[in-house]
Amino acid sequence: MSSDPGSFKDCRFYEEKYPEIESFVMVNVKSIEEMGAYVKLLEYDNIDGMILLSELSRRRIRSIQKLIRIGRNEVVVVLRVDKEKGYIDLSKRRVSAEDIIRCEERYNKGKSVHSIMRHVAEKTKTPIVQLYEQIGWPLNKKYGHANDAFKLSITNPEVWNEVEFPNDVVKDEFVSYISKKLTPHPTKVRADVEVTCFRYDGIDAVKDALRKAEQNNTPDTQVKVKLVSPPHYVLTSQCLNKAEGIRLLEQAIKDIDATIKSVGGGCVIKMAPKAVTEHDDAELQALMDKRAKENEEVSGDEDLSESDEAPEIA
Repeated sequence: MSSDPGSFKDCRFYEEKYPEIESFVMVNVKSIEEMGAYVKLLEYDNIDGMILLSELSRRRIRSIQKLIRIGRNEVVVVLRVDKEKGYIDLSKRRVSAEDIIRCEERYNKGKSVHSIMRHVAEKTKTPIVQLYEQIGWPLNKKYGHANDAFKLSITNPEVWNEVEFPNDVVKDEFVSYISKKLTPHPTKVRADVEVTCFRYDGIDAVKDALRKAEQNNTPDTQVKVKLVSPPHYVLTSQCLNKAEGIRLLEQAIKDIDATIKSVGGGCVIKMAPKAVTEHDDAELQALMDKRAKENEEVSGDEDLSESDEAPEIA
């Protein structure tokens, strides 16, 4: 095994040493000269390439600095490859917006795989090119992209039967690190509603309506209702799929609305279902704490009858 630290970091993302003509690649701009821009191909071990001045834009070039800047990543298409001399001619002007999206998606997948490869290479003192040859590139062929195979391996360990690991230490590190790095985290979705009913038994009617939001809960899909201060209630759900979480809350609000309106009450959406951050959670908790403190400070609270109390969801 190599002891050269560089052997743990640097390697092309793909088995081919050079990109194919008409393929789209991600480059980083090194310098700008009279002839064009010199770049390095980020997915191909930073080999050199050049974007000719005439291939920078379809329009007349008034300021080259507005088209391309040193240090910035760009999506370009490969025009010519001279493998003997190592020349790679590239074009920026022949790249469409759709091409950029597809190339960036593939590049981000490649970066994720390379990050895992580097970690395992350094942790197990295995040359990174060996890991690509035995694991990364075979999985690219089998699954279209090693990143997709890595994600699949979390729920289907049989993926690892497709490759031959250098040793059990490398395999254990791959399995452990991928599980930590690529396991999806739940997204928290929240909606705010105001639910009111001014009938004699309005408190019970509100309670019944809010319970409707939780009636279809399962071990995998949960909707929870919290009181902020009457008539303000918060609905939350945590799902791996954000769209599914939003759909759950939308249905819960419909159930609340139908139930409370059937007894003469009303439901107003104050904040439509959306994904929220830890900062949003902190703000909500601060608001709930503030309302709780205000309620404690109101004189005469101890004299409130049971019918005056705000409905909490049991």
